[in-house]
Amino acid sequence: MILLHSHSLVFETADGDLIPCDAEEVTIELIGDAVNKLDPNLVRQAAAAVLHYFKTELQQEVVTIREFTAALERVLRKLGLKVVSNENARKVGKIIEADLIDLVADEGAASELLFFQRLRDNFADLLEESPHLVRLNGLRPCVKSLVGKQRWCKRCVKMSDQIIEFLRDYLDQRKASMETALVVS
Repeated sequence: MILLHSHSLVFETADGDLIPCDAEEVTIELIGDAVNKLDPNLVRQAAAAVLHYFKTELQQEVVTIREFTAALERVLRKLGLKVVSNENARKVGKIIEADLIDLVADEGAASELLFFQRLRDNFADLLEESPHLVRLNGLRPCVKSLVGKQRWCKRCVKMSDQIIEFLRDYLDQRKASMETALVVS
């Protein structure tokens, strides 16, 4: 048997053919056009994690493409991403965008409380349209405005984390009845 490179696996196709291939190349092929929108280092790390799982944890050298894809999807979900396969890319539904800075009020100390109320109401309205993807832009300017700082600081990081956690929790509560991805930038 041929000794494989440490970054390679033998992939079994649906036809039963065995093809030795670099795990990162297979990952890029499976992700398709979305790879251009992702951080290349993130893709490499996800591929390395899946490769490690099969080679070290399961001690497998031969993996079906379906097994590899399922493991890769789990890793990407854990990283907070949702990747649509090439076959499903044509079925992608509505994409809705909103700007977080529009929700910031100039109300002094009550600004944060009003912001989260407005965020929940606005996010609920966006989800009513049953979008496939909700993209919320302007997180950094929004956070700096809420915190009242010109530069990014520890308090900004904390507020940013609170906003992301709030959105994730709200989406998880509503997730039982819908299939929506969230991107915050």
